[in-house]
Amino acid sequence: MQAILDKLINLLKWPVALYLFFSLPAFIKSADFFRFADWRYIALFGGFFLFFISRSFMDSSARVSMEVLAHEMTHAFFALLTLHKVKGLRINPDDTGGNMSFEGEGNWLIIIAPYFFPLFGLLTMIGISIYTLFAPMNLILNGLMGFIIGYHVDTVASQIHEKQTDLPKVGYYFCAVFLLPANLWMIGSMMAFNSKGWSGIATYQKLIGHLNAQNWNYVTSFLGF
Repeated sequence: MQAILDKLINLLKWPVALYLFFSLPAFIKSADFFRFADWRYIALFGGFFLFFISRSFMDSSARVSMEVLAHEMTHAFFALLTLHKVKGLRINPDDTGGNMSFEGEGNWLIIIAPYFFPLFGLLTMIGISIYTLFAPMNLILNGLMGFIIGYHVDTVASQIHEKQTDLPKVGYYFCAVFLLPANLWMIGSMMAFNSKGWSGIATYQKLIGHLNAQNWNYVTSFLGF
């Protein structure tokens, strides 16, 4: 089953990348979906900027260690998600990187996951969901979502460079097509969660589908189809 799933995921590599690339205008246009004047988004942006302010006071070695840990944990999460047994996870003591080993051949999602998927964002949303079972959402939690989005943006930006060994494995052309829209998709989903929880994410995905359909109609009518 693991090998079959890997083959299926690998077959979907370029179709997924091209779909997300085609969705890039929709991700940009979807900004109209968010009511930025709402206090929930004002708190979110406050948390976002607070991250970059606090980043300047962080110990650089501790920050890098956290980034490496999050990186390898995301590899491991997608390995487990695609039915691979994780054999080990190691962080280099000199903060030069780490390694995650697993059983099986693997797939491109395991390799590229840390460069677009906000694992800490997912854990934060799960934590907020549990909290809001007992108490209402509040501006502190909105600010926390902004802080986590800031962390995601900073971490992804710091990991994309010419010495990164993961990127050549999936191909630089693929990265150029996939990474920007994939990150916009994830950030948009977290922002949608900020206002309406999981239902907000579902609504956001429907909006992207609707905008894609509109854009496709514009393209086909322009070409005379």
